[in-house]
Amino acid sequence: MIRRTIREWERIAYGSSDNEIPETQADRLAAVARASTFSGRGGEGVLEHGRKGLRARGVVGVVATPGCQLEILPKIEGGGESGVLDAVLRQRLIHMLAVTYDLPIEAGAMTQLGWQRETVLELLIRLFCAKLIDAVRQGMPRHYLEHEDDLPALRGRLDVTRQFSKLAVSPQKLACRFDALSPDIALNQVMRAAVSKLSRLSGAPDNQRALRELSFVYADVADVPPNALRWDRIVLDRTNRRWRGLLSLARLFLSDRHQQTSAGTIEGHALLFEMNVLFEAYIERILSRALAGTGFRVLSQGGHRDCLYEGETGRFRTRPDLIVRQGERIALIIDTKWKRMTPRIDDPKQGISQADIYQLMAYGRLYDCPNVVLLYPHHGDLPPDPIRRRYSIAARGADETLIVATQDLAGKQRDHRNALRQLVLDCLPRDDRSEAAPHKEEALFHSI
Repeated sequence: MIRRTIREWERIAYGSSDNEIPETQADRLAAVARASTFSGRGGEGVLEHGRKGLRARGVVGVVATPGCQLEILPKIEGGGESGVLDAVLRQRLIHMLAVTYDLPIEAGAMTQLGWQRETVLELLIRLFCAKLIDAVRQGMPRHYLEHEDDLPALRGRLDVTRQFSKLAVSPQKLACRFDALSPDIALNQVMRAAVSKLSRLSGAPDNQRALRELSFVYADVADVPPNALRWDRIVLDRTNRRWRGLLSLARLFLSDRHQQTSAGTIEGHALLFEMNVLFEAYIERILSRALAGTGFRVLSQGGHRDCLYEGETGRFRTRPDLIVRQGERIALIIDTKWKRMTPRIDDPKQGISQADIYQLMAYGRLYDCPNVVLLYPHHGDLPPDPIRRRYSIAARGADETLIVATQDLAGKQRDHRNALRQLVLDCLPRDDRSEAAPHKEEALFHSI
């Protein structure tokens, strides 16, 4: 198995050395990537297929064909960091996925994984297998389901219609209808579908062994295709609450983010995440927790106000990434950008796009919001402390302000929460800041 790891926007050349990839394998990987939903119109939204090598773009994850896996990691760096190891980037990526998709990944489980040896896909499969084995040992969920059978003695109630039609010539049998405790329910069918799919995808021996064991456990459960699973029939209550996290992992594996792809004669699969979307979703989750217990709430991809009107018809609808509301009033608009700001010495504008500035100014006008924020990820080439730079819009000393800020994604989730809460406090007018501070009880909860 050939395994190669690169980072977003990096290139890997064709060749046979450890830091290169054979051209025939690269062609197959590029074909699988083009079949992904993230490939875009040109087919190179995941991988640019050049004459001398492959170049990753802003989509991360794993692209694989039989005999070869290419892992793409995001550049998640902290202030002052340089030369961050791939294992650290994997850990930070999985942490972001865990927060965004409600995956059951605790700190203890994170420390026991082989971050250096395995790809993101194999690490997630290992977590899924370990948690599913533990849950099954505590008891597989079962429900009473109605059955029909022809038995020598009455069980349940007699099906009179079937008894005097199909069994009219076999009076020694009784047409019975009865309820029996069965594991063949929607929740277990989802777990079996996930096990079946991962058995075809995993290349790690430990994962393959665990998946074989789980296949035996679910042998009595119907093998339902992923597109026919009845998610709507799954009801989580106090008796099966421990399956909530496993259901989130199974949904991730069975959704279109993990695709079994056939590109002509090329077979392969891909588990991919667009970093623009993942960064926005992660900030939304952490900021919602940071403002819990205050008078503020966070709305993602809301607003939907139109830029122009043609008579009564609106045109060019807007959807700001994050809106912070205080009651019905919009207190703050945050637009997240997964781009790398440049140090000021290289570019007075620090790599900030003029189109992004125009977009935020339009949001402020349309939503009558005097404070708007452009939020970027912090990285090692910037000064150690996060950037918080305030600009007056349109005139010196104007009440309307645009804040350019960065969020450090290294460190603990608690640090991220505190930093985002402080960012909101810094961006709000002084009279509104007391509302954004959590109550004493809430502050104590967050500090634990």
